[in-house]
Amino acid sequence: MHFSFWHWAIVLLIVGVPVFFTVRSARGSSSGVAPVGFGGWLMLLAIGQALSPLRILSIIAGSIEGYQQILTVQNGALVVYGELVLLLGFAVFQVVVFVAMVRRSHRFKRLFLYQWLAIPVVFILDTALIALVLDVPASQVLAGGAVVAPIVSFLLAGIWVAYVYKSVRVKNTFGMANAQARVVSA
Repeated sequence: MHFSFWHWAIVLLIVGVPVFFTVRSARGSSSGVAPVGFGGWLMLLAIGQALSPLRILSIIAGSIEGYQQILTVQNGALVVYGELVLLLGFAVFQVVVFVAMVRRSHRFKRLFLYQWLAIPVVFILDTALIALVLDVPASQVLAGGAVVAPIVSFLLAGIWVAYVYKSVRVKNTFGMANAQARVVSA
């Protein structure tokens, strides 16, 4: 497959804009003061959060052939559209979490936790949808190592959740005191 200039421009726009706003919103901390703002591991988390909806879109793009095959089966359209609604809904929630992060909202930590908990919920709902609508056993839906990627995602995201709840930088960046200081300065 050949990528034209426009393909690369679109990829740069999709990836570059969230990363640009994340870096732009970063503020360096003064010497002798506890770390605040996007830097260190928090910057890595911000970049990952900015790219996470693209992962969902790549999963959808990689499943197009499978979707076309399922559409030919009875009730296949319900499965395809149901899965698309689940995945796109999760991607929209990831964007909401990213916006809360960039805005340094005190709600970010809770939203990030909910995003983590949504990983197995989306997977279970998707599996149940496929199994119930197509009337196939769940073991057949989970065949071929389909459960490995969600487990790995859940475990890796769990490490980031632990970081978000233990980090001094995260506490200083997204804490209530920071939110009150922004309101006073506005």
